[in-house]
Amino acid sequence: MGARQIRPATPDDAAVIFDFIRALAEYEREPDAVVTRPEVLREQLGQARPPFECLLCEVEGRPVGFALFFPTYSTWLGKPGIHLEDLFVLPEERGHGHGKALLQAVARLAVQRGCGRLEWAVLDWNTPAIRFYESLGASALGEWTTFRVAGAALAALGEGAPRPVESSG
Repeated sequence: MGARQIRPATPDDAAVIFDFIRALAEYEREPDAVVTRPEVLREQLGQARPPFECLLCEVEGRPVGFALFFPTYSTWLGKPGIHLEDLFVLPEERGHGHGKALLQAVARLAVQRGCGRLEWAVLDWNTPAIRFYESLGASALGEWTTFRVAGAALAALGEGAPRPVESSG
């Protein structure tokens, strides 16, 4: 194995990130769920305050994996946190420590930023990932259930919200 490098992604990496997102969706049995496009990722990464950050793992300059994450906040801890949205390494590159190196890099950023936690979700059938995360000291939060509202349901929920009161001053 050649030299490994972990580096922050730039807008110019949008196509590589998109390919990793698609590959992850294939692995997670949801290939049709990806609706974003490389141009969207490029535009978002180029914003003054991008909605996400991404680290790329490269071996001899060739991208082999990525970690995509964004900030959160814990009211209980009174501290920021990081949510790891995606962690993916090409199948032929697994077992060489790339996933661990990516996760360690995100954890290092969390510590540097004063975060109280690093969290992510994993599909319950993905036992290789679950074993990998547990081997690094992570534990499943069995008492928590993730909920999601998207698409038409999100729009309908938002329609029922009261409008904010405008100040008269």
